[in-house]
Amino acid sequence: MTTHYIKKYGILLLILTATGFAGCKKYLDVNTNPNLSTTASPDLLLPAVQAAIGHVLGNPLQIYGNFWAQFWTQNPTSSQYRSIDQYASSTTDFDRVWRMMYSDGLQDIQEILTLTQGKASLNQYTAIALLMKAYDMQLATDAFGDVPLTQAATTNVTNPSYTPQQQVYDSIFAYTDRAISLIDVNAEVTPSNDDLLFQGDMEQWLRFANTFKLRAYLRLSEIAPQKAAAGIATLSDPGTLFLEDDAQINYSTIGGNQNPLFSEMLGLGRTQNMVASETVTKFMTDNNDPRINVFFNETRIDSIVGIKQGTYRTNSRNDSIALPSPVVGATGQNDKSANAPVKLMSAAESNFLQAEAVARGWLNTGKTAQLLFTNGITASFDAYNVEGATTYVAAAPAAQWPAGTQNQVRAIIIQKWLAMTGNQGFEAWTEWRRTNYPDFLVTSAASTLGAGRMPERLLYPSSEVTRNANFPGISLIYIKVWWDAN
Repeated sequence: MTTHYIKKYGILLLILTATGFAGCKKYLDVNTNPNLSTTASPDLLLPAVQAAIGHVLGNPLQIYGNFWAQFWTQNPTSSQYRSIDQYASSTTDFDRVWRMMYSDGLQDIQEILTLTQGKASLNQYTAIALLMKAYDMQLATDAFGDVPLTQAATTNVTNPSYTPQQQVYDSIFAYTDRAISLIDVNAEVTPSNDDLLFQGDMEQWLRFANTFKLRAYLRLSEIAPQKAAAGIATLSDPGTLFLEDDAQINYSTIGGNQNPLFSEMLGLGRTQNMVASETVTKFMTDNNDPRINVFFNETRIDSIVGIKQGTYRTNSRNDSIALPSPVVGATGQNDKSANAPVKLMSAAESNFLQAEAVARGWLNTGKTAQLLFTNGITASFDAYNVEGATTYVAAAPAAQWPAGTQNQVRAIIIQKWLAMTGNQGFEAWTEWRRTNYPDFLVTSAASTLGAGRMPERLLYPSSEVTRNANFPGISLIYIKVWWDAN
């Protein structure tokens, strides 16, 4: 996998990664976007966009996702994320998430699109901006449901109206298709170091676009299967390129370029607020999954043991609870956490998406669903240099290919969930909401929602509740979003 290190934009990322999410109250609270100016240009705005998306995905959404996908739970010896384990978040917790998506992300995207409009020589910037817009809006709508779209990031509109989630998805597809039509892998003018993901490699961006389109259409599998099938069918060409490398932003310990989650942990005095959840560690142990030794650190008793979700009040095994490892940026006492990347999409995810679409009969890639399933597992092992993929595929119960479409979908999603342990928490939680797989997640012992209820969305931020005259009303955390039909 090609590594694209962030070198040129250290000061920008220092500002972004130093701004922790709402729970710790240690961020710079400003009302205007400092990235916008009369001298803005696409090459300056693009890394700001990608850094903002990397921050929101790799810090607050990573924390919520990893807790609610049951990779992590609250450390009994600390308290920072107890409200997350309790499903007791408040609207103020999401002001920063919203601001990063809209003021810091979408505004700069819109500025790029304005600056490149009608300039064919800048088509590759336009294409990337459209894909970043589609990605940003999917994060927003998957998190919150109905969101501002057509009037969002418009300077003269202070009370943007909300667009229903179904229409937001229609726009996501439109942005993606337009981007694909503009991508030219042989273009003379492309970004370079200002592209933090691929450094202007437009073939990689084409792969990203196709894989993202597949992800977005599969999101509709339970609410609009015919529409999902029709959209995915447009990708059924043996020449269609999908991601084979992780689409990620890399970080380092130099110049304030730390992984955004680790940066927050530094701001909290390196306090270890998250530990392993028994939900995932038990499943990995039962399947002799060697990735458990990569995603988690061994404890004093030389084993990987998590605690039941939300049992921080009653658990006393403090010295035997495994911690998330530095490879996912989540060990406060280990500086290697600074190097953990933020994955927008992964090669493993790409294969699992293709496997599900083929299993459902919606995609023809020339490969069987079982082969793509196995390729997804192998890609997950390879991403972390873990040996034993062949043995795991041959012997682990969770890696066996079952008969029947629904059983195959279940196996695919569970393997995708495992691959996303600690590194794609928000997407893992989102896929659980879509499919109800894994079907062995448990209600947190600390839940304040009542029996059987789990988090199904983020709460709208207090900034919208109190300031936007077009705010549609509060949706409780256990109310499902539109595409969540299970």
